[in-house]
Amino acid sequence: MKVLILAGGLGTRLSEETKLIPKPMVEIGGKPILWHIMKTYSYYGFDEFVILTGYKSHVIKEYFVNYYQRYSDITVDMLNNSVEIHRTQTEPWKVTMLYTGENTMTGSRIKKAQDYIGHEKFMLTYGDGVSDVNIVELIKHHNASGKYLTLTAVKPSGKFGALDIAEDGSISNFREKSQGDGNWINGGFMVCEPEVFDYIDPNSNDIIFEKEPLENLARDGQLNSYKHNGFWYPMDTLKGKNELTDMWMNGTAPWAVWFKKEVLHV
Repeated sequence: MKVLILAGGLGTRLSEETKLIPKPMVEIGGKPILWHIMKTYSYYGFDEFVILTGYKSHVIKEYFVNYYQRYSDITVDMLNNSVEIHRTQTEPWKVTMLYTGENTMTGSRIKKAQDYIGHEKFMLTYGDGVSDVNIVELIKHHNASGKYLTLTAVKPSGKFGALDIAEDGSISNFREKSQGDGNWINGGFMVCEPEVFDYIDPNSNDIIFEKEPLENLARDGQLNSYKHNGFWYPMDTLKGKNELTDMWMNGTAPWAVWFKKEVLHV
């Protein structure tokens, strides 16, 4: 199953960091938050990614093109024009970087990935939030629901899209950007059936996934939730970036599940 990651936004609320790089490339402890998200999925055995890029997409492309050398020891012999690589560090990842336009909205970015997904189930998340959500349990919950889309529901403070969730996990209403008052909200980390693409107009770059597509999926009884009571943190501001960095540097990062001894695969 492929993992789509939305990584094309401007990140204006984190402008101190995003003047020169896209938001998913803002670093936590020397590694982009995008890397942290991918490590979470990889821990559960999902190593094929489609990165939906836009703003300063070349930074993301250059990072992965040069990944092999970036995290390896190298000797450059300039006299003989040779490079020797020592102690290589790499990941078992296959990464497709799909340029979806600088001003394209989230839903339209997702629609542009349809040819790379085909008629298969896929996962979807945002390139600026980390969590210790159990991906295995999330997928099991989605499969049992029989619905087109399952999103991870979390309960932070603040203002996000509020959800009306029934006892069986079904979402009957999706309200984007309501004032947070203890409601469950969309935390990303979604599992999608290919039918989700049918809810996105292919002739527009202005479709916001969190509006008509999710609202219509809820209306049709095809939107499900997986309630996550653990850690979830969106890196929306410099304060958030610094708090995540402190957790990482202090060895208390709850999302770093890959440091666990056991390996969990679906």
